[in-house]
Amino acid sequence: MTISTKRRWLLLVVVSAGLLLITLDNSILYAALPTLVEDLGASSSEGLWIINAYPVVMAGLLLGSGTLGDRVGHRRMFLIGLVVFGAASLVAAFSTSPEALIAARAFLAVGAAAMMPATLALIRVTFEDERERNMAIAVWGTMAVVGSALGPIISGILLQHFWWGSVFIINIPVVLAAVAATLFVAPPNDPDPSKRWDLASSLLALVALVGLVIAIKETAKTDPAPTVIAAAVLASTIGGWTFARRQRRLPYPLLDFAIFRNRAFLAGVLAAGFALFAIAGIQLVTTQRFQLVEGFTPLRAGFLVAAVALGAFPTAMLGGAILHRVGLLPLITGGLALGAVGTVLVLTNFATSTGLLVTGLIITGGGLGAAMSVASSAIMGNVPARRAGMASSVEEVSYEFGSLVAVALLGSLLTAVYSATLDLPAGVSERARESLDSALALAGEGAGADSALVTAASEAFDGAYLVVMIVVAAVLAVGALATGVLLRRHGPGSALSGPAHH
Repeated sequence: MTISTKRRWLLLVVVSAGLLLITLDNSILYAALPTLVEDLGASSSEGLWIINAYPVVMAGLLLGSGTLGDRVGHRRMFLIGLVVFGAASLVAAFSTSPEALIAARAFLAVGAAAMMPATLALIRVTFEDERERNMAIAVWGTMAVVGSALGPIISGILLQHFWWGSVFIINIPVVLAAVAATLFVAPPNDPDPSKRWDLASSLLALVALVGLVIAIKETAKTDPAPTVIAAAVLASTIGGWTFARRQRRLPYPLLDFAIFRNRAFLAGVLAAGFALFAIAGIQLVTTQRFQLVEGFTPLRAGFLVAAVALGAFPTAMLGGAILHRVGLLPLITGGLALGAVGTVLVLTNFATSTGLLVTGLIITGGGLGAAMSVASSAIMGNVPARRAGMASSVEEVSYEFGSLVAVALLGSLLTAVYSATLDLPAGVSERARESLDSALALAGEGAGADSALVTAASEAFDGAYLVVMIVVAAVLAVGALATGVLLRRHGPGSALSGPAHH
């Protein structure tokens, strides 16, 4: 059924609002983390789990929810996801302990995982014209960047006037409006009961991801437990191996590994993961650094990292508009390379020149915006319509995987380097090594050598920040190289070519 032009674009607004909620909740706690840690009495590890419970659970469930959407209908999945997301937001807002908030964030992820594949799948089946669809997907991709960048700003504004739970309450009116609008503008639900949904596969993927994150976090501790690391690595390996083996035996797998043989599809998946890794990593460590070392308010720190979105928005829109002329290579590979250049500018100037720091963030955003906007087209344009749910799930897994690895790896690396390099003044408790928050709290309690402790802790944190940003730049350079190799024979006008269509 052909949908009118007005309804098509109204639908794009609605699903983009859903995606905006999902990506906002990925980043909205970055600026709020110091406040959360203080108010809930959370440890450094609990603070990272409060953030990471959301992308870990979402990434584990996304493949299954995409296939489930094919089975029960993407409109229905989108509505279910919105309702669960709204309910979980209420639970999160009124959590009274770190453990309760971690559980609520996992509940939020269930709603997000139901919603997210449906947003892209609805675009794929609604926009039949290729150029119109490329533009719609570019808008969708832009929302992912804008949502990630707006999170710290909205968080900062709310924390100036309300308690930290308000960062979740703000989801409720958007959910209600999106539910009402979906009932009017979304195409009729189109289930395919022949598709099979395999809960076991989703749980195996979740075990693999949770094990990986626990292993990363434990390894980065100052006093890691070898048995915990070994158990986590074993669980992750067994979960991943069993998942892959099960997919090859299922008549309707959650993930058909054959789709990765399409080089453009694979390049799109890598570009999405690398871009979100960089955006999440930069936002997480930069908002913390400027609040804790420079004394920025959460709002001011949020506006600082919004420079990434400022650079990303125009290039994301431009990428979708010119894709059919220039092809994927300059936009994906060139975008990741430009992001690496911007990150180098950030890491060489963060402590000396705010102007050059902001310029670096804008350049980074410009490159990643271009790459992300057409990564979606590379993924969705290289699978047939019957694989729309699977393809959209794979894309969103790459986004969430990039984000969760950034928080787990870079957040843990930041703490590990800080702890290892902190030169404690005489007579100061070893508790100062746990985090910069702990060191500042000890100094505020009059722990002795207050000024010396603050100086030493700030210097150690800056050294850790520098190491993290070097890692981000290196990862983007690797991403540019890998996608360049994959797309070297992929010229303009070939966005829909490849074995997935044959």
